[in-house]
Amino acid sequence: MWSDLDSLVEASMQEWKVPGLALAVIQDGEIAVLKGYGVRDTDTGLPVTIDTQFLLCSITKSFTAAGLGLLVDERKLDWDRPVREVIPEFRLHDPVATERLTVRDLLCHHSGLPRHDWVHQPGDLSGAQMLPLLRHLAPSRELRDAFQYSNLGYMVAGIVAERISGQSWEEFTAARLLKPLGIEDCSFTIEALSAAGNAARPHAMDGSECIRAPLWPIRTTAGGGINTSVAELAKWARFLADEGKANGTQLLSAQALREMATPRVHISRSEHAEIGDSHYGFGLFCENYRGDRTLAHSGSWLGWGTLMTVMPARRAGVVVLTNRAPSAVTSLLTYAAFDRISGREPVDWFGRLLPRRRAFLEQQKLDKAKREEKRRVATLPSHSLDEYAGCYEHPAYGRIEITSGDAGLSWHWRGLSGALAHWHYDVFTTPDRPAEFHPDNLLLTFLYDREGRIDRVAAPLEPQVPDIVFRRMPKPADAAKATA
Repeated sequence: MWSDLDSLVEASMQEWKVPGLALAVIQDGEIAVLKGYGVRDTDTGLPVTIDTQFLLCSITKSFTAAGLGLLVDERKLDWDRPVREVIPEFRLHDPVATERLTVRDLLCHHSGLPRHDWVHQPGDLSGAQMLPLLRHLAPSRELRDAFQYSNLGYMVAGIVAERISGQSWEEFTAARLLKPLGIEDCSFTIEALSAAGNAARPHAMDGSECIRAPLWPIRTTAGGGINTSVAELAKWARFLADEGKANGTQLLSAQALREMATPRVHISRSEHAEIGDSHYGFGLFCENYRGDRTLAHSGSWLGWGTLMTVMPARRAGVVVLTNRAPSAVTSLLTYAAFDRISGREPVDWFGRLLPRRRAFLEQQKLDKAKREEKRRVATLPSHSLDEYAGCYEHPAYGRIEITSGDAGLSWHWRGLSGALAHWHYDVFTTPDRPAEFHPDNLLLTFLYDREGRIDRVAAPLEPQVPDIVFRRMPKPADAAKATA
């Protein structure tokens, strides 16, 4: 049944330019396929094996939800417990949401906050450092109004586990979930992944070119920071498919797992009739594939694309880990494997998705052209470049430093930096660096007060809310005069 799968994997990797891939297929509760393909690093050419470690990215969220489920089983926690009762210093911008937000709301992305990913993505702050910043983040919806994916919400969920268990989230997860399941080859930081002897390296796409990318940390660890191999993650998929059993023992109650697997918040309807509507439970996407209920979580980060899916009624599951920025390959292979498990006539997912990939590449070119059309050419800044230089600060997003030199303006923000190009009027743009971790083509708008002094920088770092405004800080000499 699996004899033709290798050729599909290899054709998909070639078309989507995936350097390395690890695959596990579970059928009737047993491993049917466990294999590595391609290379874990284009520089070394070393092969992917079943023990090669990948960054799991947001598949990690299923572990976080299950860990809280263990605490619910022990009656140390209730899904509907307000977060403030566990973390007294917790605050959101909205005081009503602050008081009413529950653990359930965190786990199904129902806080009212949009992603605000650039709070954590520079990778320079710990969860404890980010927690007090949440009160300064603008919501885009009311509490429980809509599904809005939030890595910061899962960071808070991890802190809930820490406060109740008395352990770090990493220690708690390792002791209560990983060890009982026999998952040993696992770590929680990008530094540990870098030091591992058999680890993949990430690769990003620049148009149609695949480029080796830097290892970049995920500091919202409970939302995406686990590193492990396909052989180890297959144990987790079997655990989910077996309704919370580990080696025949009920590790997580069937009731807790049902809570995780219950569709709670509607996300969208798939364009594919075979899939239908997508909902979110606790740390799991709840969908259907050709009439069979599925539970899944994908993961993506700079140069990584992952997907884990289980089909509980068939005690089946598929894990696909890649060292390439997200692509259709993870879904394509998952659906192909489930077609074989179910004995149905296979859908030609390769043929269906291939034209979309090529159309996407063409659309990228069109989008770039459309962006240029919005530019007002032959305009000049309203001030001399030296007047834009200075430090600008936002209480959650941190400090931007603008410097002026012979080559023009540059920006420096939380470890990220680069030249700024004049766009039009008082708007400058960051460069396009698709193979780096960087806010590409970010338009910075400089604003001035009624006396004409540049005093703010506005940046669309979160598209669901108005621009994030960084206010100019007084120069040290000016601050000294003000306090004299």
